[in-house]
Amino acid sequence: MNSESPSPQAVSELPAPEINPDTQVRFKSQNGRLLLLLPPDPEGELAPLPWTDLWEQLQQRLVSGDRFWQPRTTVHLLTRDRLLDARQLQAIEDTLAKVDLLLKRVYTSRRQTAVAAATAGYSVEQHAPVAHLKQSPIEPGRPLEDPLYTQGTIRSGGEVRHRGTVVVLGDVNPGGSVVADGDILVWGRLRGLAHAGAQGNAQCRIMALRMEPTQLRIADKVARPPETPPAEYWPEVAYIGNGAIRIALAQEFSRLGIKTYSASPTGIPSGQP
Repeated sequence: MNSESPSPQAVSELPAPEINPDTQVRFKSQNGRLLLLLPPDPEGELAPLPWTDLWEQLQQRLVSGDRFWQPRTTVHLLTRDRLLDARQLQAIEDTLAKVDLLLKRVYTSRRQTAVAAATAGYSVEQHAPVAHLKQSPIEPGRPLEDPLYTQGTIRSGGEVRHRGTVVVLGDVNPGGSVVADGDILVWGRLRGLAHAGAQGNAQCRIMALRMEPTQLRIADKVARPPETPPAEYWPEVAYIGNGAIRIALAQEFSRLGIKTYSASPTGIPSGQP
């Protein structure tokens, strides 16, 4: 991927699969609080996320180096309708403590989880459901959240999602994915999936020092890399131009006559009224 505008053979349109943003462990900064959100037990025929998978996701989030907090930050755990016992809550607390985070308060809509948390000495708030702390759908004109910096390799099966710009200080391996409502910057090799402008912002960009993705998505556009890889790799930028995803060398991007303002859900360039 090292041409200003790939040929139709290099980038082809694919149907964009539907993405469920509510199926993973994630951290969120909200109103000065650090929230740890667990995926809810799904309704219907889908099986709930097993504890072992939830445990692995939490460890991956912490190992990835998400810069969401200062040392000794208090964590508010939102378990939603997930059933957790005292042993599992203690395991979460011990894991957070390894990165100097403090679990103090638990929010849940399950009475059993509330009892277990209170017995273990945590502050508990029981809701049915925990609606006021859940992430609400993006509304038109809603600003993006602060950029998320994650340090380290995103391995196969790993996933980073954020309602703003994501900066990866490392590689994204095949099978790994980054989904952002803003831009995506990979200070390394992008060999997995990257989806910028996930809420429909076609002004977003995907940038990487070495662009080798399995798939690129910007807003509702989807593209795949050429079947024959280039002989050399250079820092590149993916953007939407003429209704399709295009690729340009980073050093030539500003000369293409493309506005390089920050992504905004309102469509208003940064620095303009």
